[in-house]
Amino acid sequence: MTDAPVEVRVGAGSCGLAAGAERVIEALQQALQEAGVSATVRRVGCMGLCEREVLVDVRRPGAATLTFGPVSPDAARRLVDRYVVHGVVPEDLLVGVALGEPPGDVEAPVERGPAAGRGNGREAGNAEARAAGAPAAAACVQVLPRVDQLPLMQKQQRIVLANCGRIDPTRIDEYVAAGGYRALEKALRSMTPEQVLAEIERSDLRGRGGAGFPTGRKWRMASQQPDPERYVVCNADEGDPGAFMDRSVLEGDPHRVLEGMALAAYAIGARHGYIYVRAEYPLAVERIQKAILQAEEYNFLGRRILGSDFEFTIEVKIGAGAFVCGEETALLASVEGRRGMPRPRPPYPVVSGLWAHPTVINNVETLANVPAIIERGADWFRSIGTATSKGTKVFALTGDVVNSGLIEVPMGVTLREIVYEVGGGIRDGRHFKAAQIGGPSGGCLPESLLDTPIDYESLMTTGAIMGSGGLVVMDSSKCMVDVARFFLDFLRHESCGKCVPCREGTTRLHEMLERIVSPPGGRPKRVSRQEAEAILDEIESLGTLLKMTAACGLGQTAANPVLSTLRYFRDEYVAHLVEGRCPARRCGPYLTYRINPALCPGCGVCARSCLQEAIVGEKRQPYTILDERCIRCGTCVEVCRFGAVEVA
Repeated sequence: MTDAPVEVRVGAGSCGLAAGAERVIEALQQALQEAGVSATVRRVGCMGLCEREVLVDVRRPGAATLTFGPVSPDAARRLVDRYVVHGVVPEDLLVGVALGEPPGDVEAPVERGPAAGRGNGREAGNAEARAAGAPAAAACVQVLPRVDQLPLMQKQQRIVLANCGRIDPTRIDEYVAAGGYRALEKALRSMTPEQVLAEIERSDLRGRGGAGFPTGRKWRMASQQPDPERYVVCNADEGDPGAFMDRSVLEGDPHRVLEGMALAAYAIGARHGYIYVRAEYPLAVERIQKAILQAEEYNFLGRRILGSDFEFTIEVKIGAGAFVCGEETALLASVEGRRGMPRPRPPYPVVSGLWAHPTVINNVETLANVPAIIERGADWFRSIGTATSKGTKVFALTGDVVNSGLIEVPMGVTLREIVYEVGGGIRDGRHFKAAQIGGPSGGCLPESLLDTPIDYESLMTTGAIMGSGGLVVMDSSKCMVDVARFFLDFLRHESCGKCVPCREGTTRLHEMLERIVSPPGGRPKRVSRQEAEAILDEIESLGTLLKMTAACGLGQTAANPVLSTLRYFRDEYVAHLVEGRCPARRCGPYLTYRINPALCPGCGVCARSCLQEAIVGEKRQPYTILDERCIRCGTCVEVCRFGAVEVA
């Protein structure tokens, strides 16, 4: 090794921290110090490979940066010993050549052998080689895989996420070195506000917060208002269960969002902006606040920005976590210090928004696209995506999928490609059943729609919405009636209660689904097919009425989980009502627990664990479950070591 310092980057977004990034950093620093290695250890944001956290990038002097993961504290010490000191790559830890490295083959000694996977740093047969400071005996030189060639990455095109996981979000110098604030400099030195506005219009960028309204049109409307006092607001109130797109961008690349806001302000003539972020995102709040101070220090925010006449300041507003504040008029009310409740539109915020002044509201992902469009041009952005949906879309891919994480794919990629190529298919060899796209108020799409292109219009025809980017994959073990009930339960609690359709409609819909999933008395009461259809027609009618009459977007889309599951999984509703069974065997009242006497050794563990005393029998004799006492909690299944408890 040369005297140049080793560079180490550790994924320290929320996902990395939850996986133990701080302990890994401590182990790395201690091991590097003990080895006498000069190194810089930096925290970076989420790269998107959340399943493999904690991720660690290492660049040795004169070598390519390599990504390793998942790295535990023990593995961190072995990584320093084997790779940093001796240049030997532990095969079991290697993910590949890091993102951003130049194309081409990278070769290195790779350590193989059964001991390499134990993570204890005591590989058999290598002690003498280590004592001599030589590569391990089991190592051989080979071409290393590349992270950008992993199935998870091959379909992706990273614009918004280009810097996430690659730069230290707390250091503005790294953002500038990666090309940050060049778009703002270009706009202020060689473009008029009208030209910036026209470029965004020509790019066909649409709002990534849900409805897909043309961003350029929104900016144009605000710029044409006679009121000179205008505002730019970043909507970072991400509240969808399983969604972490905005959080990851704010944690991993906050300056990109600030630059996008500054460009928006320049285009419409605003002098002040707000970032509305929920209090549940303390790391995002910390990093965006630090980024604002740094941008002011470097004159990318404040007065006479980069020597021009343009001035723009940004303030962070921390919300209390109400889901309804993701709706723009409720958000504005909260920024003003009032209760976050939607108001009727028109007037729209671009005409009368914050304190009755023209206000442009865009979400994090929309604004993060703006610097790239200004720097590289509208034609470049328009070359990505479909005829009506340009660019890329960031998704939080979660659920029963092998590779969960943060992904960014071109518009037009099919749901099948996301689930089976990017996501690696369904876990545990199960079958795909549905994908909930668009957050809790999105729609559940079945296997027959896996080839649906991901764009605004295609999703609307299926009864789903793009939403902000939540994508929950569900396998064959999920009951779609219960899934609809779950999302509706979330939405009814998050309703502000201002309008009757949403306040009463979501509650009544939830009650109707609750009666199906958990029948009164704890036992299903079968009805005729005709009665079942009448019940389902009533549910569908109420859902449609709610969609047509609610005051804001939350209420208007709240019935989507119910309407989409009725549309594509109606047979499951019928099975519950008519046949008295749950096809997925998830709904407790529809299950029957019995003990297979051929498998039961009579140990009595299940009986001692049953709080309802529903299991009876004698030692060393098969036990029996009393159906009239059983509450279907499933404890007996969990404690039985012999697989004797069967569920039907």
